[in-house]
Amino acid sequence: MTFAERFLERLEDMLPNLLGALIIVIAGHIVSRITLKIMGKGLNMKHVDPTIHKFLMSMVRVTITVLVAVMALSALKVPMSSIIAAIGTAGLAIGLALQDSLSNMAGGFVILFSKPFKCGDYIQVGSDEGIVDMISMLYTRLLTIDNRAVCIPNSSVAKSTVINITAEEQRRLELKFSISYSDDHNKAMSIIREVLAKDDRILHTPDEPLIAMWEHGSSAIVLLMRAWVSTPQYWAVRFDLLKKVKEAFDENGITIPFDQLEISMRQDK
Repeated sequence: MTFAERFLERLEDMLPNLLGALIIVIAGHIVSRITLKIMGKGLNMKHVDPTIHKFLMSMVRVTITVLVAVMALSALKVPMSSIIAAIGTAGLAIGLALQDSLSNMAGGFVILFSKPFKCGDYIQVGSDEGIVDMISMLYTRLLTIDNRAVCIPNSSVAKSTVINITAEEQRRLELKFSISYSDDHNKAMSIIREVLAKDDRILHTPDEPLIAMWEHGSSAIVLLMRAWVSTPQYWAVRFDLLKKVKEAFDENGITIPFDQLEISMRQDK
């Protein structure tokens, strides 16, 4: 019997198993799509946090893929003991090769369950900051103000100090204004108070706006202003107040000094 004849005979014997494995793969693909679709709708109806939504969908997809692969190998009459041994060996090898990735996955679970931030929050992690766009199994993706994507490994995020800038509905805005020693500081403080009173975005809870003398500087008196604002309006209010206070100071003759250096020259005879 020739090699071709033996091959065809062997193929004929394996054909039912190959068809069975193929059916399992196709059925698994269909089941995966249906399961993920139903799961997605269910999570949306339950208003599950988008961060957890994406993570769970990714985990279920990987789990179904592994189960379908095991069932297909079993249909091909591969001994289950061999499959388990292969999975164990592969798992050990992958675990050793992907220690950092496994650490990132563990970091992803820590982030999801401790919830220091969620998608849409503006956070700072070390020297990086931006809006949280996605938390995947391996990394957290931030979008910076100028729309650059920054991908930070989850293990680094979990071990770092995370500042969630938009976690609360309100933020306290703090500004400092310098005026000349020759100017009336009470008048300057009254001007700042009037500017705040005209801005409807200034909040009066949990505290009323504060205006006080902060420091006797080397070349100016420094006035402090603190006021609560809505977090989404923080930057708009900050920019507007800086502009309006400067214009009000100019109209009322309040000087904003700048550092000056006096040099005296001595001529030796």
